[in-house]
Amino acid sequence: MSSRKTKDTADTKPRKVKLVRDSFCMPKDEYALIDGLKARALTLGKAVKKSELLRAGVLWLNAAQDPDLLAAIGKVESLKTGRPARSETPPEVPTTATPQAKAKPAPTPTPKPATKRPARAARAARTPAEAVAST
Repeated sequence: MSSRKTKDTADTKPRKVKLVRDSFCMPKDEYALIDGLKARALTLGKAVKKSELLRAGVLWLNAAQDPDLLAAIGKVESLKTGRPARSETPPEVPTTATPQAKAKPAPTPTPKPATKRPARAARAARTPAEAVAST
């Protein structure tokens, strides 16, 4: 009799659920609510991560009746998709230079550090007689 386990008798481990990474934008005031909910859950004795709160909200909305789902969606402002635009005004840079001041020359590039084996080029430059004598 074979001691190998068959598929029927093997201990079946639950398969890992494949995770999906995503990003999204939300207003700062709504994002701050997440910290409030995390603190609220902590006072109730349950430490919770942001992703767990969001997943709980999705499960809760999924279980909601259609009118309740539509009411919840109606309370959320529709946002423009994509990354937020950069501010149109550049940040102010303090100016210390006077109009008479000369422009500084461009910095010279720093030389590259020596390689790990600097003697390699020296070995290649030796004659075959020198190479035999050094070994």
